[in-house]
Amino acid sequence: MASAFAGGLLAALLPCNCVLCSASGASLLCPGCRAQFFSDRLPRCPICANPLPLPAHQPAAPPAGDTGATLACGRCLADRPAFDATIAAAAYALPVDRLVLQLKFAGQLALARLFATLLADAVQHSGASRPALLCPVPLGLQRLSERGYNQSLEIARPLGKQLGIALHTGLAVRVRDTRAQSSTPQGARHANIAHAFAIPDRALVEGRHIGLVDDVMSSGQTLQELAATLKRHGAARVTNYVFARTPPTIN
Repeated sequence: MASAFAGGLLAALLPCNCVLCSASGASLLCPGCRAQFFSDRLPRCPICANPLPLPAHQPAAPPAGDTGATLACGRCLADRPAFDATIAAAAYALPVDRLVLQLKFAGQLALARLFATLLADAVQHSGASRPALLCPVPLGLQRLSERGYNQSLEIARPLGKQLGIALHTGLAVRVRDTRAQSSTPQGARHANIAHAFAIPDRALVEGRHIGLVDDVMSSGQTLQELAATLKRHGAARVTNYVFARTPPTIN
């Protein structure tokens, strides 16, 4: 009770502005923006988290991140990825994409805790099995040096605490620097990320369910390569925990 009172008093004395609409309140995200931008009702593929078609007679699906859909999308059925599931908190679209860019390139590290909270909500709504370990997608040494932090790790730390899942920061390492996937042509992304990761300790991975944490999932090639590397080292299951999922590309 004392902790709750202290938290309420602190919120009253130091009110926040909503990161999306700037409304004054007790947290970084106001209830209105949370309901508007983080209550996606589209059903999503349980494997890649791309939206699934919604039949006209079908009622609205559960919130974003709910992977209760029984059928995967056609792309995953035809060419199943190395990862087994993906849970996302939001769609990567205006204005949510601005928050991702602020964390990734502007050093707004307070957003990482917000992302973790929203992602934890999506995980809890999904009802999916929890991994034994969380692994943030590692950055290359050059990009880590330039940026000064790994945004995936900054999300993974509070996410692990909120979900009660152990975080292992060195479970996977990036053994070669690659071009940013976002600036790489779609057709070249697989080659760009191939053989980029290594697993220093197979014993930590073998037979276990591993959760990969990243800020955004676009083509999925980075998560695919990392999941494939984990599977080659004996991982039993790999689930992606991503804050935002980009709309699917149309080839």
